[in-house]
Amino acid sequence: MPAVRSARVPLDTARVILPRGQVHVIPHRCKECRFCVDFCPKDVLALSTETNAKGYRYPVVAPGKDEACVHCEFCTLVCPEYAIFTVEVPRVEVMA
Repeated sequence: MPAVRSARVPLDTARVILPRGQVHVIPHRCKECRFCVDFCPKDVLALSTETNAKGYRYPVVAPGKDEACVHCEFCTLVCPEYAIFTVEVPRVEVMA
């Protein structure tokens, strides 16, 4: 069955401002479970090519995804080692 597209659009879509987040990783805590990478809804994270002292690759922000984090905190919630967290960064509105 083909997907049905709705013609309805919320009236306030022009006013919705998504939060922006900055990802912080504590590499020595990571055990490469990949939960943060797999659960990120914006695909912001990727595993690094480097390893920590335990020999595990830790998450880093994927190339070109610096501005994509929406501070949903899924990565923080799913990490069993508390090795990652996000901080909300205020958006700067530019008036044209």
